Amino acid sequence: MLVSMLQAYTPERVLELMEHSRAEGADAFGMQFCRMKKEYRARETYKRLFAAAGDYPVYVTNYRQGENAGKSDDILARELCELAECGATLCDVMGDYFDRTEGEMTYDERAIEKQMALIDEIHSAGAEVVMSSHVLKYTPAEQVLAIALEHQRRGADICKIVTGASSMEEQIENLRIVTLLKNELDIPFLFLSGGESKILRRIGGEVGCCMYLCVHEHDELATAAQPLISEVRAIRDNLR
Repeated sequence: MLVSMLQAYTPERVLELMEHSRAEGADAFGMQFCRMKKEYRARETYKRLFAAAGDYPVYVTNYRQGENAGKSDDILARELCELAECGATLCDVMGDYFDRTEGEMTYDERAIEKQMALIDEIHSAGAEVVMSSHVLKYTPAEQVLAIALEHQRRGADICKIVTGASSMEEQIENLRIVTLLKNELDIPFLFLSGGESKILRRIGGEVGCCMYLCVHEHDELATAAQPLISEVRAIRDNLR
């Protein structure tokens, strides 16, 4: 699945990116609401955008950066539930919600209990949950698997882990980790990398990842490591 990640200050820009992405062959939309200006963060905006997506699935994030800077995790969690109630398909729960930790993975029991309650609440609203940990550095296979199994234990429907690679050797090892996750996990997963990541981000879906995160264009807010939709679609379709 090609997911077009949409980062914009206004709903109008999100709609514009959706139109371009749909024409390029995107299969789903990823709306990153942490980038949207505060004056637009309202239920009517969410419902309008989700309605515009039609039958395309919508993945939503509500990370701590951008317009969300300074908000507590409790506020972010409430906003995530609101997005689920308004029609989001998949909600991103960070692995260190309620206990901010390097690598976005907490093992604090109180925080974990709150995460699991949040996941239950999102499920009750009709959405699924991806649990994400942005480790952002090269991570050995056994550590990646341990994080993934913990995501699964907490009730996530999809596991998302972002590590790193500083060489071709580490990038190739990350491809091997994809196979490990495929063999060991009972839930779908998305394994990504920063740094040296061109191969993983362009063929990950062909070796085990459940989706690709792409962009229509590399504007000021787009994540630089995420490839263009047209680029990944060409590789995916030719490989198949």
